Amino acid sequence: MSGTIKPVESLDEAEARQELERLAREIAEHDQRYYSEDAPTISDADYDALRQRNLAIEARFPTLVREDSPTRRIGTTVSTKFAKVVHAVPMLSLDNAFSDEDVQEFVERVKRFLRFPADKPLAITAEPKIDGLSLSLRYEKGRLLTAATRGDGTTGENVTANARTIADIPNVLSGNPPDVLEVRGEVYMAHADFAEVNKRNEAAGKPLFANPRNAAAGSLRQLDTSITASRPLKFFAYACGEVSEMPATTQMGMVSAFASFGFKTNPLMRVFNKTEDLLAHYMEIEAQRATLGYDIDGVVYKVDSLELQGRLGFVSRSPRWAIAHKFPAEKASTLLIDIDIQVGRTGALTPVARLEPVTVGGVVVTNATLHNEDYIKNLDIRIGDTVHIQRAGDVIPQVLGVDLDKRPSGAVEYPFPTECPICLSHAVREDGEAVRRCTGGLICAAQAVERLRHFVSRGAFDIEGLGEKQIEFFFNADDPSLKVRSPADIFTLRKRQSQSLVKLENIEGFGPTSVRKLFDAIDDRREIDFWRFLHGLGIRHVGETNSKRLARHFINFQALREAGEQAVPPQGKGDTGNPSWQELRSVSGIGDVVAEAVVEFFGEDHNRQVLDELLAEVTPRDEVRVDTSSSPVAGKTIVFTGGLERMSRDEAKAMAEKLGAKVSGSVSKKTDLVVAGPGAGSKLKLASELGIEVINEDQWFERVKG
Repeated sequence: MSGTIKPVESLDEAEARQELERLAREIAEHDQRYYSEDAPTISDADYDALRQRNLAIEARFPTLVREDSPTRRIGTTVSTKFAKVVHAVPMLSLDNAFSDEDVQEFVERVKRFLRFPADKPLAITAEPKIDGLSLSLRYEKGRLLTAATRGDGTTGENVTANARTIADIPNVLSGNPPDVLEVRGEVYMAHADFAEVNKRNEAAGKPLFANPRNAAAGSLRQLDTSITASRPLKFFAYACGEVSEMPATTQMGMVSAFASFGFKTNPLMRVFNKTEDLLAHYMEIEAQRATLGYDIDGVVYKVDSLELQGRLGFVSRSPRWAIAHKFPAEKASTLLIDIDIQVGRTGALTPVARLEPVTVGGVVVTNATLHNEDYIKNLDIRIGDTVHIQRAGDVIPQVLGVDLDKRPSGAVEYPFPTECPICLSHAVREDGEAVRRCTGGLICAAQAVERLRHFVSRGAFDIEGLGEKQIEFFFNADDPSLKVRSPADIFTLRKRQSQSLVKLENIEGFGPTSVRKLFDAIDDRREIDFWRFLHGLGIRHVGETNSKRLARHFINFQALREAGEQAVPPQGKGDTGNPSWQELRSVSGIGDVVAEAVVEFFGEDHNRQVLDELLAEVTPRDEVRVDTSSSPVAGKTIVFTGGLERMSRDEAKAMAEKLGAKVSGSVSKKTDLVVAGPGAGSKLKLASELGIEVINEDQWFERVKG
């Protein structure tokens, strides 16, 4: 985060739009690292601050809410390593409270919604918020049928085989459970077990886990169930999804029922009728935090009555009837030994403080994030300083400040590098950005693996059988016939293998059938949609939506490339750029930031070389112009809201766009039609207030058929 962030109330509309774009991108990156890679790079406190700022800007500028807004998303996309499980009841995340006043406001807000008098008691449960991995367990006739991670809240990863290896998860339930029972809870690893796992890894020369949460998540999401079985995972049950017949009428009663069915439940869970009692229990749990033997990062409050939970319902990505009261960060002081620069998958140069080891909240800390060069400059952080450390959420801590009284003589300002430490390409800062990024793109080794992962990902080339593990294997391979360092190398793999004595099918993890399928899947992508080809290139700011916009405008890739190579942006006041620049800017939805990124990409010699090599192997198909003259929704702005049952949100968007409509993420006076499914909230209300036509999903299909 930058040390010069402008207050939300001071933003104008253009600044707010740019800030929401930046926040959506940054939060999505952190979600990917946390949920999919089990390797977060910022603290929970910093992550929460990003989401709170996004929420505040959206509240002030409701018409600017983006389609990819973090408030519309839970978790991240489901990994392609596992089969998918669609949750019968969505697995939502919780809103956060950070102060006693936030908790008081939560209780008052619930009472106002229920029309309860202020002095009427309201039973609310309080339980530790376990820092692990959410898991949903579906039982039918008392037997475990499936186990799934949260995923994006609607669809999770099928980890049933791994869940069966966890002792705390019964394969057959005790007592008299309902015919259908979906039990939800948290998979975690105890501190003592975490220390033992890392001890074994160290002895075997394997990488160490950063914290118990990463260890638990990484262990559960293994393709080899024997690895999961070798890890001492535990499980607390605390909620339900789909249930054929409710065994209780309260949250507390449901958790008691879980215990009778054979689940472990948290012994610190209580139910209270007064806010002050909730807060007292919060303080009691916080005082025990270091002695519990497992990580928690707050206390969760839930309205006890299941009937009232049903009345309260949901708002955005969270239930109205629950909130997480987060613990404040834990702090300490230590010596700053050095500053290292890490280069991320997007080329971002992130400074990391190397510290004299110090224990913070029971965990030994040896490094901390310094965010960016502005942060170092504004706090005047120098090597040799005594620095104050904050640890929040049991991820990478951050440096809060410097004890100037203890600064050694001769300490000098830290010169932030202007070259990438990996590939020595220029590292530049875009206007308005706090982050400096490597311009090496496709040639930078720090970015190469992530760029290749993105290239083969579902939204880009979508090559079956070429996932994260396979990309890492080919990238790190020593034999020339197996090495993949650029996108074109993927498409020459079969030919190189046919001429080599080192055969992929003889390597552990592969076989004749899987190799044949992999090569066929690669060949199947030698012709590919223009927008997928463009998205796969990983051009900064050109994601799936902008790739489709550019493809629809330019029709063929060569036309876009010529525009990108020939475009000259405005050189001064009054200058509008040359015709190629003006054409780029004329594309609906494409602004200066995206256009400049396209020009920068095509202007780099090494990018053009990599592109030429790829085009020798792959042909992007021209975009097909769709005749929408007879479409009943052509030219209309459509908003989809609530739960869709006959199609996914992506399918709905694609269908509308194919029919010539524009899909928006927010309702405004410009909206022509709202398609509302179950659970539609604020967007449906605003549409009614503005007099906008609202139809349901069945009516949508009726309108567009034929």
